[in-house]
Amino acid sequence: MLAIAVLGLGRIGRIHAATVAASANARLVAVADPIEAAAKEVAARTGARISTIDDILAASDVDAVLIATPTDTHADLIERAAAAGKAVFCEKPVDLSSARVRECLARVSKAGTALFVGFNRRFDPHFATLEKRIRAGEIGKVELMQITSRDPAPPPVDYIKRSGGLFRDMMIHDLDMARFLLGEEPVSVQAAASCLVDPAIGAAGDIDTAVVTLKTASGAICQISNSRRATYGYDQRVEVHGSLGMLQMDNPLPTMVRSASGKGYTGDALMPFFLERYQQAYARELEHFIACLNDGKAPTPNGIDGLKALELADAAEKAARTGETVKL
Repeated sequence: MLAIAVLGLGRIGRIHAATVAASANARLVAVADPIEAAAKEVAARTGARISTIDDILAASDVDAVLIATPTDTHADLIERAAAAGKAVFCEKPVDLSSARVRECLARVSKAGTALFVGFNRRFDPHFATLEKRIRAGEIGKVELMQITSRDPAPPPVDYIKRSGGLFRDMMIHDLDMARFLLGEEPVSVQAAASCLVDPAIGAAGDIDTAVVTLKTASGAICQISNSRRATYGYDQRVEVHGSLGMLQMDNPLPTMVRSASGKGYTGDALMPFFLERYQQAYARELEHFIACLNDGKAPTPNGIDGLKALELADAAEKAARTGETVKL
């Protein structure tokens, strides 16, 4: 049975630790976090031992590590884990610098170990079904796609300052999803961006509202709409138009119960944020990682997928800044 250690026990690290501990195909053997209380809490709930990163990477009873530490530690930890012969599950992104990612991937390739990058939305049942039906040819050739992704409220400005910006922090999920659904690589990027939600975000050098247009070699177009504020909840929708029809993916609601009165119809509000909306996706991506390693297969999305999404984010940032179309 695959033995996994979790590095970093913030919000997502705690979710992953609980998922590993509950898996029938893996066991959580160790956890590490500089905050002692966080490590003790997770260890008490899961039975894992509290350890240090150094000890985990040197441990003979650890087959794989799950990296949920701050972004600026990811590449170094991936390289150290790969050199130690451990398979790696890393939360996105590998790094905020494409050059650093390429360097990291070269070292992972030389070590010959598996690297999975956590683009969890690919494992959401709704996105996964959408992709399967596109690939099955249900709507013919994809011609036009719209991806809407809006957060209920912006993160703290202190987070914005170290996030890498909206394109690399928030839209990178949508850029990966565009690649996943289009089935071909974008060759050009256009973008428009503003700071409309919070002036402090602009003062920190970032934007909070953006539209990006991707175009593939075959001419298919994908438009991505992002906002750091949606007063009505966490908004995640996709529409794909093709030569034979259209597929739509709307927001899943907590229940489908609606009431009617003289004032009209009312129903449930949207999910509050990503932890609730993508709960199934987090569990399914980890089970995929575990199953691949147990079966001797390479898990996906991998480091190359992480790099390509980051390169698109870099291109979007440049296009928004210069007003030019960026060729890839």
